[in-house]
Amino acid sequence: MTTLSKLLKSTTFRLLLIFAVLFAGAATLVIVYISWNSNRVLEGRLKQTILAETLGLAEQYRSGGVTRLAKIINRRIITPSNALYLVTDNDGGWIAGNVKALTRDLWNTQGRVEFAYQRNGARGHEMRHAVARIYRLARGYRLMVGRDVEDQRQFTQIIRNAVLTGLAFMVLVGLGGGWLVSRDLLRRIDGVTQTSRVIMAGDLSGRVPVDGSGDEFDRLAINLNAMLERIEQLMSGLREVSDNIAHDLKTPLSRMRNRVETALRDKSRMDCQDVLEKTIEESDDLIRTFNALLSIARLEAGSNRSNFARNDLQELVGDVAELYEPLAEQNNMRLVMSSGPTAQINVDRQLLGQAIANLIENALKYGGLEQGEATPERGRGMISIEAGLLPVEKSGDQPKTFYIAISDEGLGIAEKDVESAMKRFGRLEKSRSKPGTGLGLSLVSAVAKLHGGTLRLEDNQPGLVAKLIIPFDMHQDTPSAG
Repeated sequence: MTTLSKLLKSTTFRLLLIFAVLFAGAATLVIVYISWNSNRVLEGRLKQTILAETLGLAEQYRSGGVTRLAKIINRRIITPSNALYLVTDNDGGWIAGNVKALTRDLWNTQGRVEFAYQRNGARGHEMRHAVARIYRLARGYRLMVGRDVEDQRQFTQIIRNAVLTGLAFMVLVGLGGGWLVSRDLLRRIDGVTQTSRVIMAGDLSGRVPVDGSGDEFDRLAINLNAMLERIEQLMSGLREVSDNIAHDLKTPLSRMRNRVETALRDKSRMDCQDVLEKTIEESDDLIRTFNALLSIARLEAGSNRSNFARNDLQELVGDVAELYEPLAEQNNMRLVMSSGPTAQINVDRQLLGQAIANLIENALKYGGLEQGEATPERGRGMISIEAGLLPVEKSGDQPKTFYIAISDEGLGIAEKDVESAMKRFGRLEKSRSKPGTGLGLSLVSAVAKLHGGTLRLEDNQPGLVAKLIIPFDMHQDTPSAG
C-alpha cells in the first residue's frame, strides 16, 4: 500500500476532510445569509427612497405642472449622486433629467423596471445598471425616478466571488491540513504497528517510539512500553523458571530414582526403609520448592489482593521477630528488635509476615559469625531488626514510606552478586553448603512488588542489610508514634 493510499484511507484524513467540508458549507451558508439580508435591506431602502422622491415630485407636478417638475429635477441633478431622473413628452423627447433616453420597450412599461444605461465616467462611457419606476402623467408626459445600483450589483458579485474563493481555499487548507496531520499520526501509528510486528516475531525487547512531545500519543506509548516491559519481565521469568526447573530439580529427581532403583535391586528391608524415608524427605523438599514457585508466580501476577487489610506494621514485625527469638538462641545468636514510628496501612498480613520470616531465616542461616570468631558475650553474632518511617527529603513533608531492615554480621553479598541473589534459584557459591532452594529472596521481592515496594540488599560492613520498603498513601494512612 502506497503512502498516498494509506493517507487517503486513514480515519484522521477522512475526519479532517469531513470537518473541512462541513466548515466550508457552514461558512458559505453564513456568507450567503449575510449577503441575502444585505441585499434585502438595500432593496427595501431603495424602494422607500424612490417612493419618497416620487411622492415629492408628484406634489411639485400638481402645484406647477411639467415646468415646475423639470425645474426641480434639473436643480437636483446638479449635485452628483446615484439618483436618476427623466421627464419626456408624449413622443419620448427629453425635457429634463440626467438620463438621455430609454428604449421603446422600457418607456412603454409602467411601474418598476431594471435597465442598463450609459454614463460618462473616469474611463469614458461605461454601462451601468439601474432600478427605477416609470409614471405616466397627463397629456402623455412620462416621469422616471430611479437609482444607480451598479455598486450594489458589484458588491453582490464580490460576495459571490469571495464565497467561491473561500470555498476553494478552505478545501485546499482542509486537504493540506489533513495531509500534514494524518502523515504525523500515520507515522506514530506505524511505529506502534512496527513494534507489534517485532514483538509478534518473538523479540520482546521492542518498544513503541516516544517523541517527547508529552501528548496523548506519548502517554499511550509510555503506558504501552511499561506494559511491554512487564510482559518481557514475566516471560523472562517464565523462561528462567523453566530453565532452573530443568537444571536444579533434575538432579534431586534423578537421585531419588537411582536410590529407589538400587533399593529394588538389593531388596534389603532395612535399605528399602531408609530409601523410602529419604525419598519422602526429598519429595517434601520438592513440594516446598514447587509451592514457593507457585506463590512467586501468583505474586508477580499482581492479582492476589483479596486479603489486604489495615495493619500496624510495627506490631506485625514484632510478632514475627518474637517467633524467631527461640530459634536464634538455639543457634547461639542474638535477635534485637528496634521500635520506632509505625503506620496503619493496607497490606496482606500473611504474605508480609512470610517475607519478614524469610529474611530472618536467611540472617540466621547465613548471617552468623564464623565459629572461630564467636565470643561468649556475643555468641555467633547479632541479628538486628529495625522498622520505621524513612526520613523525608524536605522539611515539613510527611513521611510516605515504611521500611523493615534486617541486619546480620555474616559474610554478606557482594554488590555484583545482589541481582543474582534475588533471582529464582539464585544461590551464591559461598551458600551452596547450606540447605535451601534459592527462592527465599525471590519470594520476598515478589511480596514487596505486590505492595508497590522494593527489596534492597545493602552492605552492613560486615554482613548484610536486607531492607523491605513499603510505601503508603498519606491521605489514607497516618503514621503514629511507636
